[in-house]
Amino acid sequence: MSPLIDRSESGGGNGGGGGGGGYNTTPSSNYTYGKDNSDIKVTATPDNAIDIEQQQLSSHLMDDNDPIKGLGDLDGDLVTATEERDLKRGLKERHLTMLGIAGAIGTGLFLGLGSAVQTGGPLGALLGYGTVGLVVSAVQFALGEVSALLPVTGSFVRHAEVLVDPALGFAVGWNLVYGNLLSIPSEITAICVLFAYWLPDLNPSVWIIIFIILTAVVGFSGIRWFGEVEAFFATLKILMVVFLIVFGLVIDLGGIPGVKPTYFRFWKDPGPFVEYIATGSWGKFLGYWSVMTGAVFSFAGVESLAMAGAETANPRRAIPRACRNVFIRIILFYMLAILIVGMIVSSDDDRLNDESGTAAQSPFVIAVSAAGYPAVPSVINAIVITSAWSSSNQALLSGTRVLYGLALKRQAPRVFLRTTSWGVPYAATALYILFSFLAFMSLSNGALTAFYWLMDLVGAGVLVSWICIVLNHVRLRMALKVQGIPYTRLPWHNSWTLYSSSAALFMCSIILLTNGFYVFTKGNWSASGFVSAYLDIPLVLAAYLIWKFYKKTKIVSLKEIPLEEALMQAELKDALGSS
Repeated sequence: MSPLIDRSESGGGNGGGGGGGGYNTTPSSNYTYGKDNSDIKVTATPDNAIDIEQQQLSSHLMDDNDPIKGLGDLDGDLVTATEERDLKRGLKERHLTMLGIAGAIGTGLFLGLGSAVQTGGPLGALLGYGTVGLVVSAVQFALGEVSALLPVTGSFVRHAEVLVDPALGFAVGWNLVYGNLLSIPSEITAICVLFAYWLPDLNPSVWIIIFIILTAVVGFSGIRWFGEVEAFFATLKILMVVFLIVFGLVIDLGGIPGVKPTYFRFWKDPGPFVEYIATGSWGKFLGYWSVMTGAVFSFAGVESLAMAGAETANPRRAIPRACRNVFIRIILFYMLAILIVGMIVSSDDDRLNDESGTAAQSPFVIAVSAAGYPAVPSVINAIVITSAWSSSNQALLSGTRVLYGLALKRQAPRVFLRTTSWGVPYAATALYILFSFLAFMSLSNGALTAFYWLMDLVGAGVLVSWICIVLNHVRLRMALKVQGIPYTRLPWHNSWTLYSSSAALFMCSIILLTNGFYVFTKGNWSASGFVSAYLDIPLVLAAYLIWKFYKKTKIVSLKEIPLEEALMQAELKDALGSS
């Protein structure tokens, strides 16, 4: 007789379906799983004890030919035996939370907020970032719900295959692979610019070589060490953001000797909004809208925390909690930071026009320069360097895991499935390190121009990823309804996320279509701006159609999405005490 797994009645879920999210720790009772309905039986006993013959059940989970474990080879993307065997679960919830924070807090916050205030005004910038913050929250909760059910390598790329269309997973996956291949040399190039703030005469090739080596060391060291490195960087960023917010508040309130308090003076003169391109109310709205479309790229990276689902310990709990924690902290930091910047820097300050890419353009540096603290710019510059390298590491993680996931589904060469004994997909990592040498193109003006054109091809990639995430979630909830499965059976659930995901899908689509509106206004046409804003759309559509016609894929019917099987595996693994 196969093992008995005692479960209590489904549907409760600790915390219910309310705002904080419910964890389903009490899956359905009296289920029988297996080829002949006798392999694994789920029954209930009065004391709700779990009696498992670990060895027998584990053999089901590790056998690709078994009807339970073999689900990983269906278009339903459950964790495959290949992932279980070759990857190591080295990421903890702490790592995931810090991973999301490290991905979102970067140059956009330290250097880019001044541009937002200059374009939209203090209130326009606050509203712009607030709007995108709501979209980010919807994306995070959608990602958390789907990833809790399907904690696979490649995250939303592989979710798209089972919930929408295998061709969509192929298109979005290769878009991410390409974008991350170029992100690493791009970040290393930015690091060279940042070091020039201190050492303008030193050959940038020195920094390129150093950071390629450092990135390779982190990439090949294993997922646990990657998590520790990113957690350290995230801690530095958090401390820096808190310091800048508090220091900015002290300046605003007149706590610095010899510096007059500003309070909300800049909200009155030159005013809460800036007229952008046009005049009057329409110009103020365009200022807000421009800030909003730009803010999207400041939040880029929050979606990467679930990329290594099969390398995360207890992912069905860790990923949702990390998504929730990241949302709270990121929104808090960004909203407070943009509020403070709008209070201490005027939107018409000429120093905001600095485009050096170093700490000199930071609004916080502009504010403290009058306070007589010369060390602050160097500290900010140092933190921004760590931010750039952190982004490089995240691009390496995201890109290699997506490529590994594509190889699992035979949408990329199988060579990229090769891993080290400590769980690193070394073939994929080697490819990304090889492409990092493109950073040397920055040493030539002509090559640098070509490099930035290559980067422009995926300029809207973050919006494509967010659209994919919320579309996956909407399809999941629709499929649950069609199949008569209560959403409370999901490992993590919220009653309102279907509505928030639908709204986020609409907003992301509108922003994607309008994020390059500037080039269509009179006298502002720019070929590079148009390419950066829109070329990614036809590229993704082309990849989708090519794979669709080549493999003759179809949009998955809501009735055919294997949700019962996915829930079955989640419940069985929960019985084993792991995910």
